[in-house]
Amino acid sequence: MAKAHVGDIIEFKDGLTGIVEKLNENSVIVDLTYMENFKDLGIEEKTVVNHKNYQIIHSVEEDTDEEETEE
Repeated sequence: MAKAHVGDIIEFKDGLTGIVEKLNENSVIVDLTYMENFKDLGIEEKTVVNHKNYQIIHSVEEDTDEEETEE
């Protein structure tokens, strides 16, 4: 399983999504304000997610690869 990087968008626990802000040894810190319905959910802005408990939806590395291809 690939570990997320800072800036990646991940999905976890019942479809919640967020942007990775910090990478730790066993987990990531995620900013949940990325979600359109964030205010409606009444949850905290940030949370910690173990590497085993998320899927990468969009990787920053994919953007870097695309930019290099275009040049």
